[in-house]
Amino acid sequence: MLAKHNNHCGEHNGVETSAGSKPKFYGRRKGRKVRKAKTSLLECFLPKVKFASPVKFGIEPKDIYLEIGFGDGQHLAGQALKKPEIGFIGAEVFQNGVANLLSLITGIKEGSNLPENITLTTDRVDNIRVWDDDVRLLFAQIPDNSISKVFVLFPDPWPKKRHADRRFINPDNLKEISRILKIGGILRVATDHKVYKGWTLRQLNAFPDFEWTAKTSDDWRKEPSDWVKTKYQQKAIREGRRAVFLDYKKIK
Repeated sequence: MLAKHNNHCGEHNGVETSAGSKPKFYGRRKGRKVRKAKTSLLECFLPKVKFASPVKFGIEPKDIYLEIGFGDGQHLAGQALKKPEIGFIGAEVFQNGVANLLSLITGIKEGSNLPENITLTTDRVDNIRVWDDDVRLLFAQIPDNSISKVFVLFPDPWPKKRHADRRFINPDNLKEISRILKIGGILRVATDHKVYKGWTLRQLNAFPDFEWTAKTSDDWRKEPSDWVKTKYQQKAIREGRRAVFLDYKKIK
Protein backbone atom coordinates (compact mmCIF):
# COMPACT_ATOMS: atom_id res chain seq x y z
CA MET A 1 0.00 0.00 0.00
CA LEU A 2 1.01 3.60 -0.56
CA ALA A 3 0.07 4.78 2.89
CA LYS A 4 1.92 8.06 2.58
CA HIS A 5 -0.36 9.37 -0.15
CA ASN A 6 -3.83 10.87 -0.18
CA ASN A 7 -6.39 8.95 -2.24
CA HIS A 8 -8.23 12.05 -3.42
CA CYS A 9 -8.73 11.67 -7.19
CA GLY A 10 -8.37 15.37 -7.90
CA GLU A 11 -4.89 15.59 -6.40
CA HIS A 12 -2.17 16.78 -8.77
CA ASN A 13 1.56 16.92 -8.20
CA GLY A 14 4.39 18.23 -10.33
CA VAL A 15 5.31 21.44 -12.06
CA GLU A 16 2.79 23.47 -13.99
CA THR A 17 4.29 25.10 -17.04
CA SER A 18 2.58 27.57 -19.32
CA ALA A 19 1.98 26.28 -22.83
CA GLY A 20 4.10 29.05 -24.31
CA SER A 21 7.23 27.96 -22.41
CA LYS A 22 7.06 24.28 -23.32
CA PRO A 23 9.50 22.93 -25.92
CA LYS A 24 7.90 21.76 -29.16
CA PHE A 25 6.91 18.12 -28.88
CA TYR A 26 6.65 15.76 -31.84
CA GLY A 27 4.62 12.59 -31.46
CA ARG A 28 1.33 11.38 -30.01
CA ARG A 29 0.04 12.19 -26.56
CA LYS A 30 -3.17 10.17 -26.89
CA GLY A 31 -4.16 7.09 -28.88
CA ARG A 32 -7.30 5.01 -28.68
CA LYS A 33 -9.85 6.06 -26.08
CA VAL A 34 -8.75 4.97 -22.61
CA ARG A 35 -11.41 2.65 -21.25
CA LYS A 36 -13.15 2.81 -17.89
CA ALA A 37 -10.76 0.92 -15.58
CA LYS A 38 -7.65 2.62 -16.93
CA THR A 39 -9.36 6.01 -16.81
CA SER A 40 -9.98 5.37 -13.11
CA LEU A 41 -6.30 4.52 -12.68
CA LEU A 42 -5.29 7.80 -14.33
CA GLU A 43 -7.69 9.76 -12.14
CA CYS A 44 -7.26 8.01 -8.82
CA PHE A 45 -3.94 6.17 -8.79
CA LEU A 46 -1.62 8.29 -10.95
CA PRO A 47 -1.59 11.11 -8.34
CA LYS A 48 -0.21 8.62 -5.80
CA VAL A 49 2.83 7.79 -7.94
CA LYS A 50 3.22 11.07 -9.82
CA PHE A 51 6.69 12.59 -9.72
CA ALA A 52 7.16 15.60 -7.47
CA SER A 53 10.42 17.37 -6.66
CA PRO A 54 12.27 16.41 -4.55
CA VAL A 55 11.42 12.86 -5.52
CA LYS A 56 10.37 10.57 -2.68
CA PHE A 57 9.59 6.87 -2.79
CA GLY A 58 7.99 4.57 -0.26
CA ILE A 59 11.44 3.01 0.15
CA GLU A 60 14.90 4.43 0.77
CA PRO A 61 16.38 3.63 -2.65
CA LYS A 62 19.90 2.31 -3.07
CA ASP A 63 20.04 4.01 -6.48
CA ILE A 64 17.66 5.82 -8.82
CA TYR A 65 17.07 4.85 -12.45
CA LEU A 66 15.27 6.91 -15.12
CA GLU A 67 13.42 5.47 -18.11
CA ILE A 68 12.69 8.00 -20.84
CA GLY A 69 9.69 7.12 -22.98
CA PHE A 70 8.61 3.93 -21.23
CA GLY A 71 5.98 3.04 -23.85
CA ASP A 72 3.45 0.57 -22.48
CA GLY A 73 5.46 0.19 -19.27
CA GLN A 74 6.49 -3.48 -19.52
CA HIS A 75 10.21 -2.80 -19.12
CA LEU A 76 9.73 -0.28 -16.31
CA ALA A 77 7.28 -2.48 -14.42
CA GLY A 78 9.52 -5.52 -14.86
CA GLN A 79 12.68 -3.75 -13.76
CA ALA A 80 10.97 -2.27 -10.70
CA LEU A 81 9.63 -5.68 -9.68
CA LYS A 82 13.02 -7.38 -10.04
CA LYS A 83 14.88 -4.57 -8.26
CA PRO A 84 12.83 -3.48 -5.25
CA GLU A 85 15.86 -1.71 -3.76
CA ILE A 86 15.99 0.75 -6.72
CA GLY A 87 13.84 3.85 -7.17
CA PHE A 88 12.54 4.26 -10.73
CA ILE A 89 11.41 7.44 -12.45
CA GLY A 90 9.45 6.79 -15.65
CA ALA A 91 8.75 9.54 -18.17
CA GLU A 92 6.08 9.05 -20.85
CA VAL A 93 3.79 11.56 -22.57
CA PHE A 94 1.53 8.95 -24.20
CA GLN A 95 -1.52 8.72 -21.97
CA ASN A 96 -2.39 5.17 -23.05
CA GLY A 97 1.12 4.01 -22.09
CA VAL A 98 0.87 5.64 -18.67
CA ALA A 99 -2.49 3.96 -18.11
CA ASN A 100 -1.05 0.58 -19.11
CA LEU A 101 1.86 0.94 -16.68
CA LEU A 102 -0.61 1.67 -13.88
CA SER A 103 -2.57 -1.43 -14.86
CA LEU A 104 0.59 -3.55 -14.71
CA ILE A 105 1.63 -2.38 -11.25
CA THR A 106 -1.83 -2.49 -9.67
CA GLY A 107 -3.09 -5.63 -11.40
CA ILE A 108 -6.29 -3.81 -12.39
CA LYS A 109 -7.39 -4.68 -15.91
CA GLU A 110 -10.40 -3.73 -17.96
CA GLY A 111 -13.41 -5.47 -16.48
CA SER A 112 -11.89 -5.68 -13.01
CA ASN A 113 -13.93 -4.62 -10.03
CA LEU A 114 -12.35 -1.40 -8.81
CA PRO A 115 -11.54 -1.42 -5.08
CA GLU A 116 -12.33 1.63 -3.02
CA ASN A 117 -8.60 2.14 -2.43
CA ILE A 118 -6.36 1.24 -5.38
CA THR A 119 -2.94 -0.04 -4.34
CA LEU A 120 0.08 -1.77 -5.79
CA THR A 121 0.01 -5.54 -6.18
CA THR A 122 1.19 -7.31 -3.03
CA ASP A 123 4.50 -8.39 -4.62
CA ARG A 124 5.58 -4.80 -5.25
CA VAL A 125 7.17 -2.05 -3.21
CA ASP A 126 6.53 1.65 -3.73
CA ASN A 127 9.53 2.32 -6.01
CA ILE A 128 8.07 3.94 -9.16
CA ARG A 129 7.36 7.61 -9.81
CA VAL A 130 5.75 8.74 -13.07
CA TRP A 131 6.31 11.91 -15.08
CA ASP A 132 3.49 12.08 -17.65
CA ASP A 133 4.85 14.92 -19.76
CA ASP A 134 7.83 15.80 -21.94
CA VAL A 135 11.00 14.61 -20.18
CA ARG A 136 12.78 17.83 -21.12
CA LEU A 137 10.55 19.58 -18.59
CA LEU A 138 11.62 17.04 -15.99
CA PHE A 139 15.37 17.43 -16.43
CA ALA A 140 15.53 20.73 -14.55
CA GLN A 141 14.00 19.05 -11.48
CA ILE A 142 16.61 16.30 -11.28
CA PRO A 143 19.78 17.18 -9.33
CA ASP A 144 23.27 16.80 -10.76
CA ASN A 145 24.91 13.38 -10.36
CA SER A 146 21.81 11.75 -8.85
CA ILE A 147 20.84 9.05 -11.37
CA SER A 148 22.67 5.72 -11.75
CA LYS A 149 21.12 4.49 -14.99
CA VAL A 150 19.12 6.04 -17.83
CA PHE A 151 17.14 3.94 -20.32
CA VAL A 152 16.15 5.23 -23.77
CA LEU A 153 14.53 2.19 -25.35
CA PHE A 154 13.30 2.03 -28.94
CA PRO A 155 12.79 5.78 -29.40
CA ASP A 156 11.10 7.04 -32.54
CA PRO A 157 13.88 6.89 -35.16
CA TRP A 158 12.54 9.74 -37.29
CA PRO A 159 14.30 8.06 -40.24
CA LYS A 160 13.91 10.85 -42.77
CA LYS A 161 16.92 13.14 -42.97
CA ARG A 162 14.79 16.28 -42.69
CA HIS A 163 13.48 15.04 -39.32
CA ALA A 164 16.90 14.28 -37.80
CA ASP A 165 16.63 17.19 -35.37
CA ARG A 166 13.63 15.47 -33.75
CA ARG A 167 15.68 12.44 -32.65
CA PHE A 168 15.96 12.24 -28.89
CA ILE A 169 19.64 11.31 -28.83
CA ASN A 170 21.15 14.68 -29.64
CA PRO A 171 23.77 16.96 -28.07
CA ASP A 172 21.30 19.00 -26.01
CA ASN A 173 19.64 15.98 -24.42
CA LEU A 174 22.98 14.23 -23.93
CA LYS A 175 24.21 17.24 -21.95
CA GLU A 176 21.24 16.91 -19.60
CA ILE A 177 21.63 13.15 -19.28
CA SER A 178 25.33 13.58 -18.53
CA ARG A 179 24.54 16.21 -15.90
CA ILE A 180 22.11 14.02 -13.97
CA LEU A 181 24.11 10.78 -14.26
CA LYS A 182 26.63 9.84 -11.62
CA ILE A 183 30.21 9.17 -12.67
CA GLY A 184 30.19 5.53 -13.72
CA GLY A 185 26.46 5.68 -14.43
CA ILE A 186 25.07 4.01 -17.54
CA LEU A 187 23.04 5.36 -20.44
CA ARG A 188 21.41 2.44 -22.28
CA VAL A 189 19.94 3.01 -25.74
CA ALA A 190 18.13 0.16 -27.52
CA THR A 191 16.98 0.30 -31.13
CA ASP A 192 16.07 -2.04 -33.95
CA HIS A 193 16.39 0.66 -36.61
CA LYS A 194 19.52 0.83 -38.75
CA VAL A 195 19.41 4.60 -39.20
CA TYR A 196 18.96 5.23 -35.49
CA LYS A 197 21.70 2.79 -34.55
CA GLY A 198 24.22 4.63 -36.73
CA TRP A 199 22.97 8.01 -35.52
CA THR A 200 23.25 7.00 -31.84
CA LEU A 201 26.76 5.62 -32.25
CA ARG A 202 27.92 8.79 -33.98
CA GLN A 203 26.31 11.09 -31.41
CA LEU A 204 27.61 9.22 -28.37
CA ASN A 205 31.06 8.42 -29.70
CA ALA A 206 31.51 12.14 -30.36
CA PHE A 207 30.32 13.12 -26.87
CA PRO A 208 33.32 13.23 -24.52
CA ASP A 209 31.45 12.49 -21.28
CA PHE A 210 30.59 8.94 -22.34
CA GLU A 211 32.53 5.77 -23.11
CA TRP A 212 31.04 2.79 -24.96
CA THR A 213 31.28 -0.27 -22.73
CA ALA A 214 31.20 -2.85 -25.55
CA LYS A 215 34.38 -4.87 -26.03
CA THR A 216 33.02 -7.38 -28.57
CA SER A 217 30.08 -7.41 -30.99
CA ASP A 218 28.20 -9.78 -28.68
CA ASP A 219 28.26 -7.10 -25.97
CA TRP A 220 25.81 -4.95 -27.90
CA ARG A 221 23.92 -7.56 -29.90
CA LYS A 222 22.88 -9.68 -26.93
CA GLU A 223 20.27 -8.61 -24.43
CA PRO A 224 21.82 -7.28 -21.19
CA SER A 225 21.66 -9.61 -18.19
CA ASP A 226 19.00 -7.47 -16.48
CA TRP A 227 16.91 -6.99 -19.61
CA VAL A 228 13.09 -7.03 -19.68
CA LYS A 229 11.56 -7.35 -23.14
CA THR A 230 9.28 -4.55 -24.26
CA LYS A 231 6.05 -5.00 -26.21
CA TYR A 232 7.61 -3.12 -29.10
CA GLN A 233 10.66 -5.40 -29.11
CA GLN A 234 8.48 -8.51 -29.14
CA LYS A 235 6.69 -7.15 -32.20
CA ALA A 236 10.02 -6.36 -33.87
CA ILE A 237 11.23 -9.92 -33.25
CA ARG A 238 8.08 -11.34 -34.86
CA GLU A 239 8.72 -9.11 -37.86
CA GLY A 240 12.35 -10.18 -38.15
CA ARG A 241 14.01 -7.03 -36.81
CA ARG A 242 16.92 -7.46 -34.41
CA ALA A 243 17.67 -4.96 -31.68
CA VAL A 244 21.02 -3.66 -30.49
CA PHE A 245 21.71 -2.59 -26.90
CA LEU A 246 24.18 0.27 -26.54
CA ASP A 247 25.51 0.88 -23.02
CA TYR A 248 27.57 4.01 -22.48
CA LYS A 249 29.29 4.82 -19.18
CA LYS A 250 29.68 8.36 -17.92
CA ILE A 251 33.41 8.90 -17.43
CA LYS A 252 33.56 12.60 -16.53
